[in-house]
Parts: sequence; structure tokens; C-alpha cells
Amino acid sequence: MNALLVYPEFPNTFWSYKHALKFIRKKAAFPPLGLLTLGAMLPEEWSLRLVDLNVRNLTAKDLSWADCAFVSAMAVQRNSTNRVIAELKAADITVVAGGPLFTCEPESFEAVDHLVLNEAEMTLRGFLSDLERGKPQRVYNSSAFCDITQTPAPKWDLLDLSKYASMCIQFSRGCPFNCDFCNVTTLFGRKTRVKTAGQMVAELDGLYSLGWRSPVFFVDDNFIGNKPYLKTRLLPAIINWKRGKKDITFNTEASINLADDAELMGMMVRAGFDSVFIGIETPNEESLAECGKRQNRNRDLLDSVKSIHRAGLQVQAGFIVGFDHDSPGIFQRHIDFIQNSGVVTAMVGLLQAPTGTRLYKRLLQEGRILGSMSGDNADGTTNIVPKMDMAQLKRGYHYILQSIYRPRNYYRRVRTFLREYNQPKKTISIDFQRVLAVFRSSVRLGILGKERFHYWWLLVWTLMRFPQHFPLAITLAIYGYHYRKVMTSNRR
Repeated sequence: MNALLVYPEFPNTFWSYKHALKFIRKKAAFPPLGLLTLGAMLPEEWSLRLVDLNVRNLTAKDLSWADCAFVSAMAVQRNSTNRVIAELKAADITVVAGGPLFTCEPESFEAVDHLVLNEAEMTLRGFLSDLERGKPQRVYNSSAFCDITQTPAPKWDLLDLSKYASMCIQFSRGCPFNCDFCNVTTLFGRKTRVKTAGQMVAELDGLYSLGWRSPVFFVDDNFIGNKPYLKTRLLPAIINWKRGKKDITFNTEASINLADDAELMGMMVRAGFDSVFIGIETPNEESLAECGKRQNRNRDLLDSVKSIHRAGLQVQAGFIVGFDHDSPGIFQRHIDFIQNSGVVTAMVGLLQAPTGTRLYKRLLQEGRILGSMSGDNADGTTNIVPKMDMAQLKRGYHYILQSIYRPRNYYRRVRTFLREYNQPKKTISIDFQRVLAVFRSSVRLGILGKERFHYWWLLVWTLMRFPQHFPLAITLAIYGYHYRKVMTSNRR
């Protein structure tokens, strides 16, 4: 059996980093981890070919070679997904689909031949067994959650690693919290299931043996969901693995209560973590209560962010406007919080309701659902009817973006962050692409860009005050260019 593993294209979004990737000549920020893991679950005698449409096109040779195609996608990839399914069906190729988009919206994809939904560890085996008998069903579903200690390592050999800026691996699934707008617990449950430390070391060894020396993203929705295992097993194992491996760094996602555990933060930094995405959502206590974000309540969120920065982890954060308890003053409160906290990477979006969440169910009963969400957390769209006037909400939303990504405010925020950031000194190998990125940024941002004064002042200021952070300052300047380009396109 010749099987294509097809990953649809991401649009130009906040997290695509398409404009930033041009500086280092990479095609995509991350590889399709789900399809790589799926590839390791398929029969060994099958011939597999990965087609990541963020890296290359689907060709006539691919179509003529394939007997079937496995497609996986998230909601933000919906448009590309529909196009690629149509192309595969036109070539008379059997289409098998799974992943978050299809699990949440199976009724939207009538053209798909077989839907293998939920966790593939629970549903793929039944499909393959029926396929071998010549009697595959259309839908395979399961309400049970798998034991991910049995999940195989991703099939890295399907990738052209040179096309990607970062690799990604997964340690855990599930989250102990239950925010009403989040579909993580709908898809993966509230019990944090973890792989063994041995599995993670083996996956890292696999990447390292292939020559990977760049960042690795732990895609866990809440990396600190099982703190005891992190402290006693995983982090000590990674700290030991990292000895003598200077270039690889890690980043992940976690909840704000990370700030309460100095020991855990210290271990993460020693293991090589240098940044963490946190859902801060809003500085409005009433809105936090409304959405069930209990881990963010009754705390000084600003102090929590600064504590994480001082521990040596850069906070990247998500913010939301459009809660029922948001008043017109919320827009300036967001701006003030973001600027004062030094959160450089601040993703701000309108509240959306993913299918299956408690928020979706509540608003559906109230007649306030407008359809499917876009899946793009920062495109200025929403699938709900907010309590605030929609026009006022959107004006306020764009006011936030214009303010925080205006060059003067953005570069000021970078300096605020660097004053707090206490990342240990690292030895970074000087490679050709890094040198070229500095050159390209000096031309694009320092000569041609409207932010050229702010760019050069940041570099001079950093060299004078925090020379160890000079490479990071360059990186954040390039990120700012991407964010402004995306925000400009979203205002059209």
C-alpha cells in the first residue's frame, strides 16, 4: 500500500511565523507531529510519503503513486483541507481523515471516505483490521483515552528537517483545568497522561542522531499538569541528556501557576527550557470567573509573569476580549497589562467558542452561536454574539493591536522584558543562517523599515546593558516584523 500523509497549509497567522521564517530561509515553523506519529503506527510493509503543504506542493507524481491518503488538520487549516480533499478525490484516491478538525466537525466532510476520529491509538487499529478484510467502515470513534506510554516515537525519517525552524514532541495529553472556551479537555480529558522519561529521551535521541540542533517545542497543552513526575523523572532525565548538547533549547505551554513553583522553574531552565506560552486571557477578574479560569484568579498576574521572567523563562501569552463581563474599559486594561508585563509575544483574539466546549453549549442554548469558528486566534473574527456591541468590540480589539504592535510600544516592551529576563548565559553556535538573519534584519528593519530608529536603539541598548541577550533581541525584532505584517492584514 502506497500512502500519502498530507498536511494542509496554514494561512498567514500569528503562529505561522511566515514573515519571520524568510529571515532564516525556512519553509515552516513546525512539522506535522500527528502525521509523523501516525506514520509510525501504520503497517511496516506500507510505503509512506509525507506531503506537508507548508513545505511543498502536492504533485501529479504524488497522486499517481498513492493508493490512499491520510489527512490531518486543525480548524485554522479548514480552507486548505477542503481544497486538498477535493484534489485527492479528483485523482480517485481513498481519503482517510482524522485529527482535531475532523473529530470536532465530522459532518462537514462528506467527501472523506473514512473518518478515523479521536486518538488514533484507539481507532486506527480497527480501521486497519477492517481494511485488510476489505470491509472498512466510514467512521471510527472512541470515547476512551489511550495509554500514551504505548505511543510510538514519531517517524522523523519522513521529514526534510532542513525546511523547519523547530521540531516538536509531545510528553503529555490532557489538562487538569477546565476553562469553558477550551476544547483540550473535550479532546483529551482532564487527567494528565504522560509518556515515560525513557520515551522522551529516546525521541530526543532520535532527533539528535539526525543532526537536529535547533529548538524543540513540547506541544503539551499544559506541560506542568503532572508536577511530581516532571520533578522526579522527566526533568532530571532531560538535564542529564542535555549535558554536552549546547544548541538545543526547549519551549512549551503551561498554566500560570508555574509561577508559584520556583523549584520547578529552576529545573526547567536547567533542562534547557527558555520560553513558555501561558493563557493569561484577561486582567478582568469577573471575566476569569465567567470562563472558569480558576488558576488565574485571586493572584497578581503581573507579578506572576515577572516571576517567570526572572526565573529564566520568557512568557509568551494569549489574551481574549469579548467576555460577557468585559466593559469598554477592558481594551486599555489589556494594553497596560501587556506593556507593563513585558510580554513581547502577546496573542490577542476575540472570544471564540469551539464545538463541544461548555461555552459553545451555553451560547448555543442562548441562540448566540454564529457558526464554526475560524480557528485563527488573532484574525479578529468570532463565532459568537457578544454582550458588547459587535462594532464597538471590534474597534476596541483593533485598537489593542495597533497599540501593542506599534514599533515604539513593541520595542519598549522588548526592553522591559530584557530587564527582567534572567536566562543563564548560553553558548550559541554561529551558523551561516544566523549570520544572514542578522544581516537581513539590519537591511529590512534597520534601513528599509519604519521602525529603523527603534531597531538600532534596541541593539545598541542591548549591547550596552545585556550583551548576552543580543541574539534574542535580534530574534524578537524579527518576530515583531511578522506580528505587524499579520496584524496589518487582519485590519483589512
